[in-house]
This record gives sequence, structure tokens and C-alpha cells, in this order.
Amino acid sequence: MNNTQFLETIKAVNGKLYHLEYHQMRLDRTLPNTGILLKDIVTPPAVGFFRCRVVYSDKDYAVSYHPYQKKDIQTLKLVVSKTIEYSKKYLNRESINNLFAKKASCDDILIVKNGLITDTSIANVAFFYKNEWLTPKQPLLYGTTRQRLLEESKILLHDIEVKDVQKFSQIALMNAMIDFDIIAQDNIEDIIC
Repeated sequence: MNNTQFLETIKAVNGKLYHLEYHQMRLDRTLPNTGILLKDIVTPPAVGFFRCRVVYSDKDYAVSYHPYQKKDIQTLKLVVSKTIEYSKKYLNRESINNLFAKKASCDDILIVKNGLITDTSIANVAFFYKNEWLTPKQPLLYGTTRQRLLEESKILLHDIEVKDVQKFSQIALMNAMIDFDIIAQDNIEDIIC
């Protein structure tokens, strides 16, 4: 049996769960045949904005609810890793935390692998160029919000090299909790530190 634990983070506002079907699809891809149905195990508080945290393995699961407070991210430090692997939403984030420790005075990191931009420590990314939002073809994690926005044709896949960053006019972060959040800066050079 596999002892690895995985995580789903689901947005819950005033008892409503957001985009549960995308979380279920990822859970089913991560560990097929678990029999875990999120709709049956997640019952968020009726009032408030919560991060619903589902930790699961092939043996069991645990559900908890945490009041949500958005992180203010205005700057990103480019951090290179040749070996990072986070293709599934693992509970163990040690490899990401080790990279995050290199953020210096920035708010978060922008991870580069094999010369390509991937993700931040907590979100997929998109870059605005010529009236289109482009997201990396090869992120570290195939996020649920990223998948939904791709299906809605609101973002497009593109290989994004570090040298490309200077031609973009905006950066957006996306994950289940913040949806699609554009970093409000006038100049992209003010974001990448």
C-alpha cells in the first residue's frame, strides 16, 4: 500500500463549495478507485470564507476547515530548480518550501525548471501578452483553476522562458482560493525581483 498523502484545498464561502467537480477529477486521477466522494465528505461552515482541506491517501482521509486570509503577493523571486517534482498535490511540500526559503525580500517565488517558467509556491501563473493570457504548458502542478480556465478558453498554453518575462505586461496567479488574481503593478519589472 501507498503511504503517500495528498491534499485538496477547496474554496468554501457561506456553505457553498466552489468547483468541486475539478477537485474530484484531480483526486480521482491522483488515486483512482479510492471511493472518496468529496460531495459526501465535505460540509463547510454555513457562514464565512474557509479553506476546506482534504488530506487523503489510499487508506483514509481527513477533512478540516480553516478561515481564509489571502496572502498579499506583489513581488516574485525567480528561483531555478532542475530537480523539483510536484506533479500531484502532495501533502509533503518540502521541496517547494526549500525553494520558497530563497525568496529573499520578495513575497513569493516563481519557479524555473529546464529553462521554463512553471508556478509560484502556491499558484499557477499566467502572463498577459497582446490581449491574451498565456499559462505555462508545463507547470509543476496541473491546478484545478488553471484547468477550468483552459476549458473556458480564458487562458492559452505556451512555453514561457525566463527571457520572455520582460515582454509581458501583467502577471496573474491562479488557484482554487484566489481564482484568477492579477498582480496590480504598472511595470512587470517591479514584480520580478
